[in-house]
Amino acid sequence: MNLKDRVAIITGAGSGIGQATALSLARRGCHLALADIDAAGLALTQSQASAAGVRISSHRLDVVNREAVAALPAEVLQAHGRADLLVNNAGVALAGTFDQVSESDFEWLMDINFHAVVRMTRAFLPQLLASDDARIVNISSVFGLISPPGQCAYCASKFAVRGFSNALRHELTGTRVGVSVVHPGGVATAIARNARVALGIPHEQMSLRLRQAEKLLRMPPAAAGEIIVRGVEKRRARILVGRDAVVISLLERLLPVHYWRVLAPRVQA
Repeated sequence: MNLKDRVAIITGAGSGIGQATALSLARRGCHLALADIDAAGLALTQSQASAAGVRISSHRLDVVNREAVAALPAEVLQAHGRADLLVNNAGVALAGTFDQVSESDFEWLMDINFHAVVRMTRAFLPQLLASDDARIVNISSVFGLISPPGQCAYCASKFAVRGFSNALRHELTGTRVGVSVVHPGGVATAIARNARVALGIPHEQMSLRLRQAEKLLRMPPAAAGEIIVRGVEKRRARILVGRDAVVISLLERLLPVHYWRVLAPRVQA
C-alpha cells in the first residue's frame, strides 16, 4: 500500500503507539486526522508530525461518546476530503481478577477497547469504501492471543477486537478495504501505569504487579509504530509487534491450553 498522500485517522494519537504510528505515517507523506481525549498529547503529536510537511487536523475525541464519533467523519471530510486508513488504537487497562473488578469498570474498559473500535469502523466504513485503496487497522494485543490471570476484562476486549477484525476482513473480501489486526508485545507505553485499579487490591500487591509489567514493556513506541506501518504497507492481515509477540503466537499454537505453565515463571520472576 502506497501511503503517500493518503489520509489516516488515528485514535489514541496523543501518546504511545498511536503517536508513534502517526509519526511513521507522516514520514511516508500520509496526511493525518489525529484523535485523542488528551488535548496536550494531540498538540505534541501534531507539532512533531508537522515537520514532515503533511496536512494535519486534530480532533479532541472521547471514543465512548457516540455522537462525537458519528460526527467525526464529516469533520475529517471537511479537513481532508477523503479517508483511506483508519487506525483504531485508543485503549485502556484494568488491574484485577474477575471477582475484584466491578461490573461498571469491566463495561468501562469494553466500551473503550472494543465498542469504540466497532463505532469508529461503522462511522468511517462508507468513506473507506469510497477510496480506491483503503485499510482498517485494529490494535489488539498479545493478550488477544493468550489469556493471563488477572486480565479477564482486558483479554475479553482484545480477543473481541481480534475476532471482529478477522470476520470483517472476510466480509470485505472483494472490496478495496483491507483489514489488519495488530498484536503488540511489550511496548514501553504508559498503559500499565495509567491502568484503573480494582477496589480492594492492596497497594503492595499492585506495586509488585506494576514492576513485573513494566519489566516486560521494553520496545520503544517508535519501533512499534514502524513495524505497524510496514505491515500496513505490505497489507498484512496479522501484524505481530516484537519478538515476544512472535514467540507467544507460536507458543499458543503449540500449547493452546497449557502455554501459561511455560510463561508464568518468566512473567512472575
